Amino acid sequence: MPNYLKLIISILLSLSAGALGGLATASSVGSWYATLEKPVFNPPSWLFGPVWTLLYIMMGIALFLIWRIKDAPGKKRAMMWFWIQLILNALWSPAFFGLESPLLGLVIIVPLWVAILMTIKAFYPINKLAGGLLIPYFLWVSFATILNASIWWLN
Repeated sequence: MPNYLKLIISILLSLSAGALGGLATASSVGSWYATLEKPVFNPPSWLFGPVWTLLYIMMGIALFLIWRIKDAPGKKRAMMWFWIQLILNALWSPAFFGLESPLLGLVIIVPLWVAILMTIKAFYPINKLAGGLLIPYFLWVSFATILNASIWWLN
């Protein structure tokens, strides 16, 4: 498969996880979520879409950088961690927004945070740029974890 197709597929797969989350979010962000008590550091709602879109694109590029390497030691393990974190990522919005459960969101986001860290650790030795591209995602999910926990605590 040509590399340009691998790049397109990688980005589309990552964006697909975001699209699934967006469907769950759209139904309750203006209703249920608006009624919740939120911490003072809660960002404005309009910020989440652009930030997540950029992060999903960066995740896709990171995936591509690993996928295109033929026989790298640790590649299977790295890809496994990527898929674990992507699945957990796709589950978070339906849990938090779709089921209107900050607690279930917290139960999912903590292992997601660990899986992202493990993905970075697995990607970095294979391709430093791929590992580095996931650091903003890790930082954002770190913030999101604190935000999720705060919303659960306040409500």
